Amino acid sequence: MNKVLEMTAADAPVNAMITKPYPEFTKLGAIPYKPWVMEGVHFKLLSIDSRSGGFTCMLKVDPGTKAPVHQHMGGIEVFVVSGNIFYTEADIGEAGDYIFEPAGDIHEPISPEGCELFCVFLGPIGGLNDSGVIEGVVDAKLMLSMAEEYGVADHVRQ
Repeated sequence: MNKVLEMTAADAPVNAMITKPYPEFTKLGAIPYKPWVMEGVHFKLLSIDSRSGGFTCMLKVDPGTKAPVHQHMGGIEVFVVSGNIFYTEADIGEAGDYIFEPAGDIHEPISPEGCELFCVFLGPIGGLNDSGVIEGVVDAKLMLSMAEEYGVADHVRQ
């Protein structure tokens, strides 16, 4: 049987291995949303991964927003905090729902009522033109630059 985590004894040597100082919680309510790269979408950047180009952020989508067609170069994990969003009306993501989109996915999500999302981008995303050619890339470097330009980067974890 595998041993599950058990309570650590107060005098156990492992206590000296605990990483300190402890990371601090980011108070997201104090950070304003700023306009993102898609019209009708605003962001709060939380962390970046300069090696993969990935980033973690909150996205706030205005009611009636349909994202432009884009491609995920890395997977993305999305948790719907509030509102709703879908790719097809047969499968609507609502508050409390989760989706994983694998790298390579191309789509254009729609949010009729607006929504707030917690997103972990495991790599960059590319904006596609009408011919399907990538015309712009959103990665960790661009996200950090945008947050710095808006004056909301002091809390971003790297």
